[in-house]
Amino acid sequence: MRPMAQVAMVMNLDKCIGCHTCSVTCKQTWTNRPGTEYVYFNNVETKPGLGYPRRYEDQHQWKGGWTLDGKGRLQLKAGGRLRRLLSIFYNPDLPTIDDYGDPWTYDYQTVIDAPLGTQNPSAHSISALTGRDMSPRWGSNWDDDLAGAPEHALADPDLAGIEDRVRMEFEQVFMFYLPRICEHCLNPSCVASCPSGAMYKRAEDGIVLVDQDRCRGWRFCVSGCPYKKVYFNHRTGKAEKCTLCFPRIEGGQPTICAETCVGRLRYLGLFLYDADKVTEAAATPNEQDLYEAQLSVFLDPSDPEVRRAAAEAGIPADWIDAARRSPVYSLAVRHRVALPLHPEYRTLPMVWYIPPLSPVADVAHSAGYGDADPDRVFATIDELRIPIEYLANLFTAGETGTVRNVLRKLAAVRAVQRAGQLGLDLAEDLPASVGSTPDELDDLYRLLAIAKYEDRYVIPKAHAEDAGRLMAQHEQLFCSLDGDGGPGMGGHGPQASVESFHPGEVRGGAGTFRADDGRTHFNLLGWDGRGDAPHLFPEGDAQ
Repeated sequence: MRPMAQVAMVMNLDKCIGCHTCSVTCKQTWTNRPGTEYVYFNNVETKPGLGYPRRYEDQHQWKGGWTLDGKGRLQLKAGGRLRRLLSIFYNPDLPTIDDYGDPWTYDYQTVIDAPLGTQNPSAHSISALTGRDMSPRWGSNWDDDLAGAPEHALADPDLAGIEDRVRMEFEQVFMFYLPRICEHCLNPSCVASCPSGAMYKRAEDGIVLVDQDRCRGWRFCVSGCPYKKVYFNHRTGKAEKCTLCFPRIEGGQPTICAETCVGRLRYLGLFLYDADKVTEAAATPNEQDLYEAQLSVFLDPSDPEVRRAAAEAGIPADWIDAARRSPVYSLAVRHRVALPLHPEYRTLPMVWYIPPLSPVADVAHSAGYGDADPDRVFATIDELRIPIEYLANLFTAGETGTVRNVLRKLAAVRAVQRAGQLGLDLAEDLPASVGSTPDELDDLYRLLAIAKYEDRYVIPKAHAEDAGRLMAQHEQLFCSLDGDGGPGMGGHGPQASVESFHPGEVRGGAGTFRADDGRTHFNLLGWDGRGDAPHLFPEGDAQ
């Protein structure tokens, strides 16, 4: 056993309203610089739909993730070292800007400078990349809310084989939202694809990052990632990706997408896992067994033997305790209602999803019976407008039984709560019929419906005594993509010293650091807007 810790996320898709607040706040925090106009570390897709970039899930075209060779060994779907060497100056598996959608703005100056007249001037669209006139034809939210569904939605790769069961007519259509960030996988194919070794997975918390100094812009990480969550900055010639807001995580704060989520659908916490089992799990022959294989990698943080081994491996005691209280462990392992996104890619993703149940209640009510009769509710699970096979193609490599069990358990939670509030009779064997107990269903209800902030985000702070090790691994503890002059833009940026690193020193977990100029600065990225902000303006500057 080789215990390691991994920061992970669970999203409850029943709560996502598609407001894109997470996308906007992530965009403003991480990708509001030149060269990242088309980049969305976090985006919200409408399902069924083509996603972003267009049809990113079609690995027959993009060849992302892993596959098994003839001897059952893992190898990159894009090929081995020889193939990558031969295609190093021309990678045929890269999405083009047309697949992402050329980002555009408008020529507002034309309207401002227009002379007085009877005709209304109009601002035409211009490319944010080239500055030339353009006609938008695709974008990050082009098929949002099923826009253009009759033309585009049936090309969703997850509908392969069941297109005849899905109709885009208004009376029959159904949709749900799928927020996506980097999966920070246990077996990341982007890291294995990088020729320069710039992509790496942090040993202390499992976050996958890009060393901007080592990146040479080969872009094999872009094609190697099956989720297409690595982007190329054409301005700097570097690869960039979701950092899981590691400066906030180190301060014990949730990611900016989770902090600002309107629906409160995101949960953050720790997994303890056995690193020695990762390769074996990823190499499971049958794709439909990969979900169970990944579950077998996780360790029970309440097991005394696991806690002892984790302590011997150098995992701090408060991290082990945080793993025991982790909401992501409860949802994914204890209650088994959260599922991985496309486990067939064999990357062992660490952002999991609770599939949507809402349409089950709608179908049940339209059929003339309600939640008080759980057996009838369960029967409607197979009558969804979006077939259960579609959800299975997303979360279990096509294995429908697991998804059906998850939806049955979620329906049982609703039935128990509704019966209790309305004084209805309920079958005593209902919890047992979904493999649970009354107390477990009540705990699941509290976690899904009324969990408080500290219950949804159980994130231990980075340890100051580990700052030296952190510095050695990624050279600085704050944002590496600060803007002009920062490492992401060809500069070096302020370097934090080990002695001055005190996470959580300022309320909100912001902290301060001492730069090369000798002055103390305030880490604005980690500030939650409460309390004082000492050194926000360096000493001697105009206030």
